[in-house]
Amino acid sequence: MRLFGRKSEPVEPAEAIAGFWTWWAETRPLIDGHVEAEDAEALAETIGPAVTALDPSLVWEIAPGTLARHALVVSASGDPELRSFAHRWALAAPPADELWEFHPSRQANPQASALTVDVGGREFGLDRLVLGLRVPPGTPRVDVSAFHPIFPDIDDDTRMEATLLALDWLLGEDEVARWVGDIVAAEFEPIDAVPAVHLPAVVADVAGGFKDEQWALLEGQTANGGKLAAAARYPLRPVDHPLFDQHVAITLPYANADADGLPAGASLGSLRDFEVNLTERLGALGTAALVAHLSAERSRVLHVYADPAGDAARAVRELAAAWKEGRATVEVADDPSWSAVAHFLT
Repeated sequence: MRLFGRKSEPVEPAEAIAGFWTWWAETRPLIDGHVEAEDAEALAETIGPAVTALDPSLVWEIAPGTLARHALVVSASGDPELRSFAHRWALAAPPADELWEFHPSRQANPQASALTVDVGGREFGLDRLVLGLRVPPGTPRVDVSAFHPIFPDIDDDTRMEATLLALDWLLGEDEVARWVGDIVAAEFEPIDAVPAVHLPAVVADVAGGFKDEQWALLEGQTANGGKLAAAARYPLRPVDHPLFDQHVAITLPYANADADGLPAGASLGSLRDFEVNLTERLGALGTAALVAHLSAERSRVLHVYADPAGDAARAVRELAAAWKEGRATVEVADDPSWSAVAHFLT
């Protein structure tokens, strides 16, 4: 079930989350009663406004739990601006018990093949859903073309909503964000379609090729026509680091460059040493990661994403202050969608 609404007054995220869990503790006896009575309307009237008070764009549902009987899911529903907020909401949740557990995204359902819902007045179930699957060579994604016998009779938006729901049932919302690329809700059955229940196995096979850390090397041109060289983690996906919504950009000028303005000689070694020290420092903190760097016109910019509750920004500033080939600068900004590295995102 989903509810949307508007907040009357802005509330700080930490305050809103704390307020929700205070409300939950006070209201839980009533909620438990509604669940036991299977009163969906009363649950919507009780829980919906509390989730809306967190943020009106969040969606929620009550689903079967993994260990508990029920799970309360409060999800950003693919909105990168809200993903970290939903995860912080879940981290602040009370410990799971026999009745309730809490998740910041829809979880895969082991009984997915038996689930059915009403879609546009028609019965939609995974037992009749088929998928055309394509894995572009060397890429960490599976492109999906979905078809169900009711799809020719419903509109485009409803077809896509049903498809996304089915993918979440099969993989879980975060795994869809990690591994599923292009999604088409087709009016006609793909020629090479397979039953939808095969998708998790295909995704697991693709994921098996990306277990170890990898970096992609890229070349290009600056706006002025100069040469640039970049490196980025591959795959690079915000969903892998949901709490890292703070962008820390380190700009290091270097003294030795080749004819294209790229680092050379002693400067290249100094930049490598800086990156090693930075990676080690961030690894020790455990609350940030270096995700990409770009060199051009006698300057290198390193992109770090961090949990703002951690100490990464201070650690970065300390390292940058010791740079000897020019004045290093450090800029810190909120960037939950990782827009600063949008060109590198998988």
